[in-house]
Amino acid sequence: MKKILFLTGDFAEDYETMVPFQMLEMVGYEVHAVCPEKKKGEFIKTAIHDFEGDQTYTEKPGHLFQLNYTFLDVNYDDYVGLVIAGGRAPEYLRLNNGVIEMVQYFFKNNIPVAAVCHGIQILTAANVVKDRKLTCYPAVAPEVTMAGGNYVEVEVNGAVVDGNLVTSPAWPGHANFIREFLGVLGAKIEI
Repeated sequence: MKKILFLTGDFAEDYETMVPFQMLEMVGYEVHAVCPEKKKGEFIKTAIHDFEGDQTYTEKPGHLFQLNYTFLDVNYDDYVGLVIAGGRAPEYLRLNNGVIEMVQYFFKNNIPVAAVCHGIQILTAANVVKDRKLTCYPAVAPEVTMAGGNYVEVEVNGAVVDGNLVTSPAWPGHANFIREFLGVLGAKIEI
């Protein structure tokens, strides 16, 4: 069974953690959910971000999400892809040298990467977006531009593909986001 590495952490967005994780399992991938400094069997707390007409999203308590793999046990060569959840977790996960090394490995080896919402903050910190087209939550767009990436504004349910990279602005884009990521992975789903 092909394996996907899934990076998340405390106060990652609830839907952006649970939904892609379950969608990838549903189509047959073994998905290893990891968080630095946490082990298999431990939990992260998620947050629900909603769009209710305010100037930015609102935040509510989410669910507990159980990690099924230990970050320190990851062997990058075991994975055909990497998914990075959004929410508030990326703002501190990008400070972890192991996370930066992981992301750079996937890009250096042209392995498919999918990042949603604020997950793109990890990509900008890893210095892997230069000259790439990508999208993100609009508040992260200045970071993309400062890192040399080409921010593409799309509808909240959209996704952008540039080579091995798939990005989406937020959880309403999951259907397009995962569909495009599966295409980059070379997965075939017959209906």
